Amino acid sequence: MPGTFITFEGIDGSGKSTQLRLLNNFLRTHGCNALLTREPGGTKLGLRLREALLDATEEVDPLTELLVFAADRAQHVRRVLVPALENGSVVISDRYADATVAYQGAGRGFPPELIAQIVQLATGGLRPDLTLLFDVSIDDATTRTTRRSTGKNAARGGRDRLDIEHAEFHARVRDAYLNIAAAEPERVKVIDASGAVERTHARVKEVVLPFLEARGHLGRDRTDLNHG
Repeated sequence: MPGTFITFEGIDGSGKSTQLRLLNNFLRTHGCNALLTREPGGTKLGLRLREALLDATEEVDPLTELLVFAADRAQHVRRVLVPALENGSVVISDRYADATVAYQGAGRGFPPELIAQIVQLATGGLRPDLTLLFDVSIDDATTRTTRRSTGKNAARGGRDRLDIEHAEFHARVRDAYLNIAAAEPERVKVIDASGAVERTHARVKEVVLPFLEARGHLGRDRTDLNHG
């Protein structure tokens, strides 16, 4: 059985990382052990690159940012993603190549042709089978990223260098993500992530479970799955 590659995308504060953990926990209880990973930081090298790239005190040139994210992805694809998929695993990544199109392409203003070349070089043509795009307004996203960096939520992680970009930057990123979804509706499914965590999780299951079932990773009797 071939592996299945699912990616979670969205602007900072969209809740995608929380939803990834919830889905993983759900799948494990129903006999499907997915490999969870992320970009940047899905390898030992990537962890070091992530720390440098997202340090809010570090001044990173936009071209440097683009190339280091690409280096992280090249390592991730070759050392983690391809071996797992060749082994028939379900792999779920918190961000992948669409993030470069949105953040470095639309956000930083690099031309689409350059972005496409960099993505192709780093990925070797590996594309997700399914992408979930978690969509929220810029105001909601900003509120969430601010909340998680203060008070009791600070332990979950402060605001990184991308979090603190101005609203216009995040608006360009969000628009780019929605444009990707409009261009590839079969692959990219937009999830309204503006509501309660539980409601978003229910929508995620509505999309992911039949997809995994069709690819042979879950049993056909899903009577209890939709309510688990």
